[in-house]
Amino acid sequence: MADNGTAFDIVVLGGGSGGYAAALRAAELGKTVALVEADKVGGTCLHRGCIPTKALLHAAELADNARDGAHFGVHTTLDRVDMGGVNQYKDNVIGRLYKGLQGLIKSRKIEVVEGWGKLTGPNTVQVGDRTITGEHIVLGTGSYARSLPGLEIGGRVITSDQALTLDWIPRSAIILGGGVIGSEFASVWKSFGVDVTIVEALPHLVPNEDESISKAFERAFRKRGIGFNLGVRFQGVTQDDNGVHVTLEDGKTFDADLLLVAVGRGPSTSGLGYEEQGLTLDRGFVITNERLHTGVGNIYAVGDIVPGLQLAHRGFQQGIFVAEEIAGLNPPTIDESGIPRVTYSDPEVGSVGVTEKRAKELYGDENVEVLEYNLGGNGKSQILATQGFIKLVRKKDGPVVGVHMIGARVGELIGEGQLIVNWEAYPEDVAQLVHAHPTQNEALGEAFLALAGKPLHAHN
Repeated sequence: MADNGTAFDIVVLGGGSGGYAAALRAAELGKTVALVEADKVGGTCLHRGCIPTKALLHAAELADNARDGAHFGVHTTLDRVDMGGVNQYKDNVIGRLYKGLQGLIKSRKIEVVEGWGKLTGPNTVQVGDRTITGEHIVLGTGSYARSLPGLEIGGRVITSDQALTLDWIPRSAIILGGGVIGSEFASVWKSFGVDVTIVEALPHLVPNEDESISKAFERAFRKRGIGFNLGVRFQGVTQDDNGVHVTLEDGKTFDADLLLVAVGRGPSTSGLGYEEQGLTLDRGFVITNERLHTGVGNIYAVGDIVPGLQLAHRGFQQGIFVAEEIAGLNPPTIDESGIPRVTYSDPEVGSVGVTEKRAKELYGDENVEVLEYNLGGNGKSQILATQGFIKLVRKKDGPVVGVHMIGARVGELIGEGQLIVNWEAYPEDVAQLVHAHPTQNEALGEAFLALAGKPLHAHN
């Protein structure tokens, strides 16, 4: 760092998953780092996304367990859900993680610069009256909860940001969007006793998943009493003292206490000087090469502002990648299809690699093999009283290119799934591995035994 305290090896703009990972790894590699953040380090994931939603989902699971205890011979009742208590638990989780992250950043001697930063040159970021110079710049300004054109957020029309701070439980809710965010809130609210209806313009819920997974997901939600309307676009909403009144393009109407707009997240790049400095933007996303370089000076971009999966762990890994790239370590590029994806609802969905449809587009119908292993044959899944299956997609006589799962807790299995896909394992490689009994992890082993031609707890 220079004497004036404004020159660094790396200036990171944005302290979310991608930005703070880049800062921590760069500092670890001996670089001087400034981390510019207008809000709190940890970003959306820690404060308004992954962590708080999963805390709500855990509370929802406990509500279901109390309600359904008699099924297991444990006679419990659910008296009420206290949203004040739930929010306190959620905020305590966030607080502990936030304090730990602050400690990590401080221990690495990273200078956190509080305030809105704007890119003002190929090597400069302006924060208030202060100009900060970096030999390299890493942009990680994250994303915001999007709406639709003409759909204003306010009153009874909310996004996930407001939904995470609700101190009351609505009697009914309409959720616009059946992707990950919408499905997770539908799951939480149903467990809390809310009458939920999802409106999704595409033909399926969790539409980015393998079609067989999406169909099983819809059956599970239908069984839980979660309503959904698919394949028709939203037209408009009005609101009054009684609630919201939603109209679809086919004339259908729905009434509820709240409308949650969960139509995805947009890149936070407006007004930050990116275009003025020559960066290429497409619908607000920063275009980079496969090594996350923007094509301008020594400027890189990571996380939700880069087109692709908007996942915290993707941004985190990209942050590490860019720090190592700047340090001259020449890290291997990140394969987007090898990034695991999880929807933390009830049931959970976990996937990595390509879907059956995509595999057939890539390799031809005749060169793709698929296998589904039903969790009905898995002891731990029966103990948990969950239904679902594991679907494997492989190149014929080649490696497995996709692992897709649905059922309680399958998100915890995605670690082995991503190793299998990223290491291009063959069924025979995995079939010989010993999977502990009784675990749901065994179901992966059984699926690979079957795909290797020697099924045990499965019919041929």
